[in-house]
Amino acid sequence: MPLAAATGTQYALSLQTPQGRATATITEVAAGIREYALNGIDLVEGFAAESVPPLGAGTVLVPWPNRIRDAIWAQDGVRHLLNITEPAQMNAIHGLLAHTAYRLVARSEHEVTLAATVYPQAGYPYQLDTTVGYTLTAEGLAVTHTIRNVGAASAPVALGTHPYLKIGDVPTGDLTLRLNASSHIDVDHRLNPVGVSAVDGTRFDLRAGARVADLDLDDGFGGVLVQNGRGEHSLTAPDGRRVTLWGDASMAYVQAFTPRNFPVRAGESTQLGQAVAIEPMTAPADAFNSGQGLTWLAPGEDWTVRWGITPTGFAG
Repeated sequence: MPLAAATGTQYALSLQTPQGRATATITEVAAGIREYALNGIDLVEGFAAESVPPLGAGTVLVPWPNRIRDAIWAQDGVRHLLNITEPAQMNAIHGLLAHTAYRLVARSEHEVTLAATVYPQAGYPYQLDTTVGYTLTAEGLAVTHTIRNVGAASAPVALGTHPYLKIGDVPTGDLTLRLNASSHIDVDHRLNPVGVSAVDGTRFDLRAGARVADLDLDDGFGGVLVQNGRGEHSLTAPDGRRVTLWGDASMAYVQAFTPRNFPVRAGESTQLGQAVAIEPMTAPADAFNSGQGLTWLAPGEDWTVRWGITPTGFAG
């Protein structure tokens, strides 16, 4: 008897594109990307249906991405105490929907829209209706998030996602990572922000690219360059094929994470290896305290954020 999917219902998407057959699998739990491939070549680090998302792979991070220091934030002199969800660092991490089952709103062969509600709870006394829509297009995988404040008070909101990109027939270490970001978010030993510095002349200047095998990152960046309404970051193979992660102007921050203990799929088995997450964010870590990049939604107000993944150079 097959094992039940640990991330609930699996929504399989498919579309014939100019570069070939694109496929994706979106999960009910966390509205995450479990698989995305072009002509069978994985473009994200996937994981088995019976597994939980390793190291947050593919999940949606709402109403904040990254961390909140000590799981505490204050507003108008009132301290809000969130649950500690990163015990090793004593922080609150990845928002409130990373383990939530979303409900189906709309479905077709090449797209799916899911919805979930953030209910008032410890440390976050606000109510939000959220949706996330995934659409396979001729360009790639396009993602649209909407957040609506359905409560009676203005609510602080930020958003991020956690995809691990790859070009599946090339070792990840051989790929070149480019981040179009001009500032680095400096952190303490618990990975909480302590300042911001320019990347010029430092190892964090990845605008020209660096080989993934040479990187050891769990770092946030700001100053994302936006051109024609988009900020873009990429992974490039030695043969020129590229996977670009783009975000709209709201995605003004990005986190880069290059763990060496990711359970990388190799055929029917997995082995620990290096992966690379490029995480677009509307705000940096601890935004509820710093206010940087934080959006306040008035009662009844909507907010829409868009991003996506675009493969190029794959057509045979």
